[in-house]
Amino acid sequence: MRKFLKACVHAIFLVIAFLPAALSAFGRIKPVFVFFAQGFATAPGGIGDYLRGAYYRMTLQAFDLSSRLSFGSFFAHPEAQIGKDVYVGSYCILGRVSIGDGTLLASGVQVLSGGRQHTRSGEGEAFSGGEFVEVKIGSDSWIGAAATIMADVGSRTTVGAGSVVTKPVPDDCVAVGNPARVIKGGEGESS
Repeated sequence: MRKFLKACVHAIFLVIAFLPAALSAFGRIKPVFVFFAQGFATAPGGIGDYLRGAYYRMTLQAFDLSSRLSFGSFFAHPEAQIGKDVYVGSYCILGRVSIGDGTLLASGVQVLSGGRQHTRSGEGEAFSGGEFVEVKIGSDSWIGAAATIMADVGSRTTVGAGSVVTKPVPDDCVAVGNPARVIKGGEGESS
């Protein structure tokens, strides 16, 4: 019965989010996509969780409705993929990211679209190009509060709070610091 009720609530919010998703051409008109993404980020409580889930289900490359995106969090790019049972804490900003099943992001996490989105020209002019890449976070991983992720993170990996991931982190390890380094598991294990 509980699954049926939850499915009904998801259906209601899919209907509510349909018009904003359609206005953004289901994520293809980026300024409209970002407008609604940021607006829905401010919807509080369970209503906000369902609203964000419904909107992202229709606008991202993939978003499983079993996942939860908390208050203040939003996707800056529609080129994102979110697996099953993913939890994103409050005030997270997510770029082009692929997050595996069962992964948890604490509050204040930023997942950038790589580390070279903004470049300078020879004359010092900012934002003259740049490269946006997909950052992959494996399944069953934990990303600590206020971490910044600019490179891939493996499955079953923990990234410590406040860490800055600038280089890929392998599966089954713990990485901490700025820049993040492996302290347990992987090739860089220390005792």
